[in-house]
Amino acid sequence: MPRWALRVPTEHAVIAMGERGVRSAALRLAPLVHGEGDLKGFTPTLIGIARAKGVSAYVGDGSNRWPAVHRLDAAHPYRLAVEAAPAGSRLHAVGDEGVTFREIAEAIGRRLRVPVAGVAPEDAGDHLGFLGPLVSLDSPTSSAGTRERLGWRPTRPALIADIAEGHYFND
Repeated sequence: MPRWALRVPTEHAVIAMGERGVRSAALRLAPLVHGEGDLKGFTPTLIGIARAKGVSAYVGDGSNRWPAVHRLDAAHPYRLAVEAAPAGSRLHAVGDEGVTFREIAEAIGRRLRVPVAGVAPEDAGDHLGFLGPLVSLDSPTSSAGTRERLGWRPTRPALIADIAEGHYFND
């Protein structure tokens, strides 16, 4: 079983504890947690692939969306959840609710000065390696409930602006 699949039963157990009166909450982070100091996440991995291949790629037409959150914004809802989340809450730490993968590839391509191109879904694994099956997923995620329940407001740069800042490209 992949490690990410283990979180589903854990989350169900946390929510069940809330049903028994324990003030518990499950906080889901966006898959793209980004920011200066991010050395091993999805963003630097995508940049490394684009560098190595000489092209920044997206799958299909690139319209699939991914949620993202700046790493400094992601820390705040943990504290807020401990202090104020209702028992059994499911929360999302998401700043960008759905950045298209094409926009991500274009931002990387601009900084690296490499072409940006779509790859066919059947070629995604060859071009993007282990990320191939993941990057074509469309997974917009709303943080409206988290913002409403906890008063959380992300204030750090969004993903595309963060990529444009250039810290990912300092060698």
